[in-house]
Amino acid sequence: MSRLVVVSNRVADPRRVAAGGLAVALGDVLAASGGLWFGADAEVAEDGCSAASQLRTQQAGRVTLATVVLGRTDHDRYYRGYANGVLWPVFHYRLDLAQFDAAHLEGYRRVNRLFAQQLRPLLHPDDVVWVHDYHLIPLAADLRALGCHQRIGFFLHIPLPPPLILAALPAHDWLIRSLFAYDLVGLQSQADLSHLRRYLAVEARADLLSDNLFGAFNRVLRADAFPIGIDVAEFEAMTQAAPAQKTLAMLREQYAQRRLLVGVDRLDYSKGLPQRLRAMQALLERHPEARHSATLIQVAAPSREGVDAYGDIRRELEGLAGAINGDFGDLDWMPVRYLHRTMARNRVPGLYRASRVALVTPLRDGMNLVAKEFIAAQDPADPGVLVLSRFAGAAEQLTDALLVNPYDTEATAEAIRGALQMPLQERQVRHKRLLAEIRCHDVHWWRRTFLDTLTETRA
Repeated sequence: MSRLVVVSNRVADPRRVAAGGLAVALGDVLAASGGLWFGADAEVAEDGCSAASQLRTQQAGRVTLATVVLGRTDHDRYYRGYANGVLWPVFHYRLDLAQFDAAHLEGYRRVNRLFAQQLRPLLHPDDVVWVHDYHLIPLAADLRALGCHQRIGFFLHIPLPPPLILAALPAHDWLIRSLFAYDLVGLQSQADLSHLRRYLAVEARADLLSDNLFGAFNRVLRADAFPIGIDVAEFEAMTQAAPAQKTLAMLREQYAQRRLLVGVDRLDYSKGLPQRLRAMQALLERHPEARHSATLIQVAAPSREGVDAYGDIRRELEGLAGAINGDFGDLDWMPVRYLHRTMARNRVPGLYRASRVALVTPLRDGMNLVAKEFIAAQDPADPGVLVLSRFAGAAEQLTDALLVNPYDTEATAEAIRGALQMPLQERQVRHKRLLAEIRCHDVHWWRRTFLDTLTETRA
């Protein structure tokens, strides 16, 4: 059995990560093969660049965790400057928020070369290497330059933009050419795969050998969609555990006379949170019967608070929530409960189960697992309704949700009203189909399908 080597920006101990994390998907196969998980260390050295970087290793059962300590300059340019200051906004269609800086691009390239240099001596000849996400797109090219011939796969967890947006990225040709050093590239959705196919045809002049095989730069690349899922059984067990049940009982007591709507997101401009609150505002304006009846609990976990764009969206959300509560709230009812904090993961299933409607309305998302978690947490006898953005990758699979355009405030408000009024039988039918979908394509299916495809793929 070949050993699995996982490479990601963050490294996690498979024995400690809560259900639903990447470690859950990979933990059993890593342990079975005595695998290696490699990435950046949580500590950042304050002595400038990473010339004197050190490699730290520790054992987590049969899994070896190996991390590289980056210097402050390299970390800031690679992680904050390029990965999150350029790739994240561009890949989420927000060119206006990208901060193009040649020094950040060079830092991104330098750290990927450093990772390759530190990882190369740790590899065995028959290893299977699985690289994750936008932080590490050029890693395989750097490994190949050092003489690595192992099978190497890559999975992009965020969306891939259309060709014209991608082509606006400085050095986009270098970045996409780097993908051809991989044997397999996995994307979240068929839409992302279509974007890659069109980009390669127009910009890279690649030969389309089949729907999923591309020839360019003297290599053949296989690319396909592998929508990531959750561990449904684990999440259902969490829903029945004491912390979730205690949360459920508390919410049912406190909101006995209300119908709850829920949103659980990171505080990020891609999540469509201001648009969501405006839809709630429109619902209350147009449908007075929703007043004193519906309450939205919006959890917005802190995210990259040192970046100006995140401070701006926090202030906008707080202003909107205050305005809605001021205009419509009463002594015994507030339409919006806005929480700017991270909620304990073992309590979240209780919040989902207590809610009649989940609002998962990002402006763009690679997948969005909150939608799948909400489905798994529901009572099949009396399930809630999922209102889902058509711009989330999950929309390709979860077609029995109420699909909305989050930019269309009035239509989203009407969809929320429809969700609140949906008859029990229709809710049951929709939930049954959604649950069957997320069970079939769970996180274990995702891992198994990607690794089986990579194993079968030859350079």
